[in-house]
Amino acid sequence: MKEIKRKWDLLSKPEKKRVSEEIIHFFKEKRDEEIGMIAAEEVLDFFLESTALFIYSKGIEDSKKLLQKRFEDISIDLDVLGDQ
Repeated sequence: MKEIKRKWDLLSKPEKKRVSEEIIHFFKEKRDEEIGMIAAEEVLDFFLESTALFIYSKGIEDSKKLLQKRFEDISIDLDVLGDQ
């Protein structure tokens, strides 16, 4: 049986299991609620589906800003070397 891959499925099976276990622990410790693995995976899927694109886009934006700053620094360094 082929597993359905959704666009927000960004985690490997071991990662998804680990995060789902953390969600179960969170509900138990912070909310005094017991949930199972299926409910935890549903919570995880909900948050991945609703936030993954935003978080990915923010990561790309941050990377672009970092690279632009580094290129500016390199350009300044090259200008200084050229003036010598």
